[in-house]
Amino acid sequence: MLTPQQVHEWIAAGLACEHLQVAGDGQHFEAVIVSAEFAGKLPVARHQRVYQALGSHMHADIHALSMQTLTPEEWMARHG
Repeated sequence: MLTPQQVHEWIAAGLACEHLQVAGDGQHFEAVIVSAEFAGKLPVARHQRVYQALGSHMHADIHALSMQTLTPEEWMARHG
């Protein structure tokens, strides 16, 4: 069964993250992803960037992934 740690490693390998948190039950996952690469990008472009980082895992292994994609500035504004 797929673990949140595996999804975490796949995202981290393909995207430079300042903060990355993944939770899930083996099929459905939730991720909080903070990356400077998201600056100036709309949410759909941010999600596409995460899908790019996951590559074939997104279709082959992960059934559902909900994401919060934030820049470091947005993360700090929310979490001080």
